[in-house]
Amino acid sequence: MEPDLFTAAAEERQEKEPSSSPLAVRMRPRTLDEVVGQQHLLKPGSPLRRLVGEGGSGPAGPSSVILWGPPGTGKTTLAYVVSKATNKRFVELSAITAGVKEVRAVIDGARRASGGYGKETVLFLDEIHRFSKAQQDSLLPAVENRWVTLIAATTENPYFSVISPLLSRSLLLTLEPLTDDDIRGLLRRALTDERGLKGAVTLPEDTENHLLRIAGGDARRALTALEAAAGAALDKGEAEVTLTTLEETVDRAAVKYDRDGDQHYDVASALIKSIRGSDVDAALHYLARMIEAGEDPRFIARRLMISASEDIGLADPTALPLAVAAAQAVAMIGFPEAALTLSHATIALALAPKSNSATTAIGAALDDVRKGLAGPVPAHLRDSHYKGASKLGHGQGYVYPHDVPEGIAAQQYAPDALKDREYYTPTRHGAEARYADAVEWTRKHLGRKRS
Repeated sequence: MEPDLFTAAAEERQEKEPSSSPLAVRMRPRTLDEVVGQQHLLKPGSPLRRLVGEGGSGPAGPSSVILWGPPGTGKTTLAYVVSKATNKRFVELSAITAGVKEVRAVIDGARRASGGYGKETVLFLDEIHRFSKAQQDSLLPAVENRWVTLIAATTENPYFSVISPLLSRSLLLTLEPLTDDDIRGLLRRALTDERGLKGAVTLPEDTENHLLRIAGGDARRALTALEAAAGAALDKGEAEVTLTTLEETVDRAAVKYDRDGDQHYDVASALIKSIRGSDVDAALHYLARMIEAGEDPRFIARRLMISASEDIGLADPTALPLAVAAAQAVAMIGFPEAALTLSHATIALALAPKSNSATTAIGAALDDVRKGLAGPVPAHLRDSHYKGASKLGHGQGYVYPHDVPEGIAAQQYAPDALKDREYYTPTRHGAEARYADAVEWTRKHLGRKRS
């Protein structure tokens, strides 16, 4: 770091009075071994370990890296650890406040430090996605010539927000959302650590579980909520952070919802049945309960995809692509923004016209197959491409539909035992009305007898 006079004074005060800093700042890891989660990035010989001086000397020096991950997963923490552990010159900039002028000043300083006394420079650039193309271009010579080793952090997909030349000159490291176990370990360490709450309060299981739901995989949010609740408990003269105190402090009620128990399945069932019943308001209520309880957004998205085929189907053929797109978006963005996507999909599915014809059709077909109603494939439909097939009569008599004026050849397609069976019974709801007309017309032209 290269602090100014005021920054140095603030850091000196924090060292003398640690409690003056927020709990999330005090509990920042001091070494890579203290980092919670992201173990896939912290193996021996990894780029981050090379940056803090664990190897990486000589001609194969450490590479510049781009850290990509959701908020609260440790991007700034990793940079902080590098700043404390490395023997290199460390400079920090934020893309929110810095511009090309500041970047060039850092690069000039790096070249002087390198040429003057052989000191390498690590530049931490937070929120690089906020830099314009021209601003990112200004980094290229320094990164390419290794005048600086860049650590850039972003919450946005770098393939869309970082210019290709900079991406090609850096290693992209993807940070994964922290698990509940990761956050739980962090909270328990903060309760007892000398830098944290020093055992001043305890945290019952129900309070801890609610904190995990509030955190949503964000370590900073978890520690901020813990500090506020612990302060409120101590003001009351209580040595335990009760669930009531936590709810009052964060103004967020604990949802009675067990992700591994009955509530998980009951609320999910109620969501789907409300969509099936076209009650958009009830559907949104159950969706909100699942979100607030910290349900896995991918689980919700999977249920919506099933509903799109099971309950809507051909009444609105766009329902399934919409649900699939929602699931893909949820996988990419995660909470909290994924709540918007899930709401979008839930509303669309609840208000769509309904048809379970796809469900009943495959059910009836499977039922016949399981009863043994199958029979041999008609000879004219069998594969006729291999040698000797014609001698067996395969393909003989087959009429190519594209050679017939209306595009439908009146020939038998189903096995003999099922030639007049009808599985698909369309409704006339929404877009399925045109399928109802189409199936009536095609069956007539195929010369099928009504069963």
